[in-house]
Parts: sequence; structure tokens; C-alpha cells
Amino acid sequence: MSGPTSARFDVPEVDAFTRPYWDAAAEGHLLLLRCGDCGRAHHYPREFCPHCWSEDVTWEPASGRATLYTWSVVHRNDLPPFGERTPYVAAVVDLAEGPRMMTEVVECGEGELRVGMELEVTFRGGGNVEGGDVAVPVFRPRA
Repeated sequence: MSGPTSARFDVPEVDAFTRPYWDAAAEGHLLLLRCGDCGRAHHYPREFCPHCWSEDVTWEPASGRATLYTWSVVHRNDLPPFGERTPYVAAVVDLAEGPRMMTEVVECGEGELRVGMELEVTFRGGGNVEGGDVAVPVFRPRA
């Protein structure tokens, strides 16, 4: 007899509303939601605008460009699989379209990080959303 399976906390939960976001990420594209009432974009995906509370939100492609707002180098994290990745750079970036996004900076040495540095999206993982192998947007220095 097997016990209940525990939810994986190392991958995002895909639901009917966020499926377009994760499907686009699997293809190497970052999506945002834009409000039809106030016109502002937002990230993370929500079914309403966090600025004016309108439910008139639609998906649109993001440029994938961002600037580094702030970061912290994580040297210890006891939650799998993050402990295997230490040290890593947890960051907040300003997307070119306006929203601020929590993410990770990759392919960059700790000493190279600076506020305002130009970044571009890339993706970790990918493949089968049903199997839990979702592509997660992370950022790297823009060439």
C-alpha cells in the first residue's frame, strides 16, 4: 500500500489559468498579463489586475529584457533541490514592460553583479509540463 504522494514544491503548480504562461516558457518565451482597463502589465500571473482590480487581463509576449533591481547570494538553503544549487543569486528584476519580478540570475559571477545591469531571460528546465518538468524563467547578463 502506498501513501499519499506529497506535492512537489520545487516546481510551480500549473493550473488552467497559468497553463499559457508555462506552455510559452517551455517554448522559450516569457509572457505577461496586461490589463484592458488601466493598461498596466503585471507579473506574476493573476486573474485580475493588481493595480485597478479589473478582471480584464490578457496574455502578451514580453521582450525578455530586464534590469537588475536587487539581489542576494544564497549560500545555504535546506529545501530540495535548492541546497544542491548553492550558492545562487536570488534577484528582483525590473522587466522592460514595467513589472518587477522575483527570479534568479545565472551565468554571472557574484562580483559582476551591479544594480541596473542589463539582463535577458533564459529558462531552466523545460519539456513536459504534465510530468512536472516546467521551464522556469531566470535571467543572465545581456551581451
